[in-house]
Amino acid sequence: MSRRALLAGTTAGGAAVLLPAARATAKPKATKAGCASYRAAYHFTVPDAWKNDPQRPVWIDGEYHYYYLYNADYPTGPVGTAWRLATSTDLVSFTDRGVAVPKDTTLNGDVWSGSAVVDTDNTAGFGAGAVIVIATMSPGGGTDHQEQFLYYSTDGGRTFTNHGTGPVLPNPGVADFRDPKVIRDEERGRWVMALAEGTKVGFYHSADLKSWTYAGGFVKDGIGTLECPDLFRITAEDGTVKWVLGVSANGKGSGLPNTYAYWTGAFDGSAFTADTPDPQWLDHGWDWYGAVTFEKRNTNGTPDPGGRYAIGWLNNWDYANTTPTIDCDGFNGTDSIVRELTLKRDSAGTYYLASRPVAALDAYVSRTVNLGDVTVDGTKVLDYTGISYELTTEITWNQLTGAGLQLRRSPDGGRHIDAGIYNDYAFLNRRNTVNPDASGKWQESHTPFSRSAGTVKLRILVDRTSVEMYVDDGRYVHSSEVFPYLVDTGLALFTIDGTAVFRNTVIREFDM
Repeated sequence: MSRRALLAGTTAGGAAVLLPAARATAKPKATKAGCASYRAAYHFTVPDAWKNDPQRPVWIDGEYHYYYLYNADYPTGPVGTAWRLATSTDLVSFTDRGVAVPKDTTLNGDVWSGSAVVDTDNTAGFGAGAVIVIATMSPGGGTDHQEQFLYYSTDGGRTFTNHGTGPVLPNPGVADFRDPKVIRDEERGRWVMALAEGTKVGFYHSADLKSWTYAGGFVKDGIGTLECPDLFRITAEDGTVKWVLGVSANGKGSGLPNTYAYWTGAFDGSAFTADTPDPQWLDHGWDWYGAVTFEKRNTNGTPDPGGRYAIGWLNNWDYANTTPTIDCDGFNGTDSIVRELTLKRDSAGTYYLASRPVAALDAYVSRTVNLGDVTVDGTKVLDYTGISYELTTEITWNQLTGAGLQLRRSPDGGRHIDAGIYNDYAFLNRRNTVNPDASGKWQESHTPFSRSAGTVKLRILVDRTSVEMYVDDGRYVHSSEVFPYLVDTGLALFTIDGTAVFRNTVIREFDM
């Protein structure tokens, strides 16, 4: 089933039964009288209605321009998305700029995922510095005839005009033909597009962004339909230059994540050659989908070849319309924190992307609680309560089976989110709190871990409807939606079959 079709049966009452009214422990940011707000405190949220796929942010006039799919008619009106714009200088605080690429202004209907580029050299003929969007649309309002269309902006990416009503890349007769990601190939003096085509990513060339030629493709079976492709070059910490090909994919049927799969390798302008046939995953939780990466800019505005930013949609198409935010806050759409990516090489010679929260988050710290070193044997409830915060700690031990934290713990200890390590894996478990997965299948995410190391560093971002856990250097991240009652504000540390010391345990709260 297509992403569009999954939204077609939406009703406002779908989320209303999820959470009973709860007494807030802090002043709510409710948008309706008598309601307690579930809007995230320091994550990006859509102002109203609906958002899904992020579109790759672009740097324009000293600001990141972040476009995303937005449906003002959600939840009771017509299905269909426009591109809404928010701008930011630090990727933590965003200013809403309204709809940039409108929907239903041509016979082709609404506007799906794609990408924006700055046409510095006027290759498309709309003027030097024009912002060009190439996005998927489906003429006729269906979902089975996807083609690529061009919009252009001459006001710095604030508003866009359609370039006629015909496609710049027509459908050759395939079912899946969407989500164009365009980059500039400076070495060869042309544009390159990566396009999602079922279980293949197709590559196309263009001199002017308006006429495209097929060049080759990369095929991967076994992880579902490939969506939202990503292609970029990055320099590793050891100086090695690698190309990275990424896709959003659903690997649940194979016991793999349902997030962002990626391969390191080489790209010759037409073909991508992966270092290994199987992908790595940029997130192992249940809710980091439609993710995009984008240039990291230095303070003087120049690109940093050794860094990259990423942002993902904190939701999942299996339960996309399930959220407590729609009733009181009038919206459905939250993103992950922006993370910084670097390319590292492990002891086995494998290159991988390591993640960490964007550094600018430090500037928004409003309160720091330093708990120091805490020794735990069993369960220790801490003298701290909070709904939205970051916790960092290094757990050390000589011998045990598991250790971790109970986040958003209820007063009676019956409800909580568990995060930590157990035997040979790190985990994030949302089973013991309210969450969107009614099936009960997708509750605990795992990543490999060696307990013999005797230590693990955890950095955990907790907000009203999400938890993101970074393990050690960020090779593994777990991002999941959770909907704890607002009265569940407790925090506890635990160990299983042994004693551990939670060293340098620090909690930070943020004021946006």
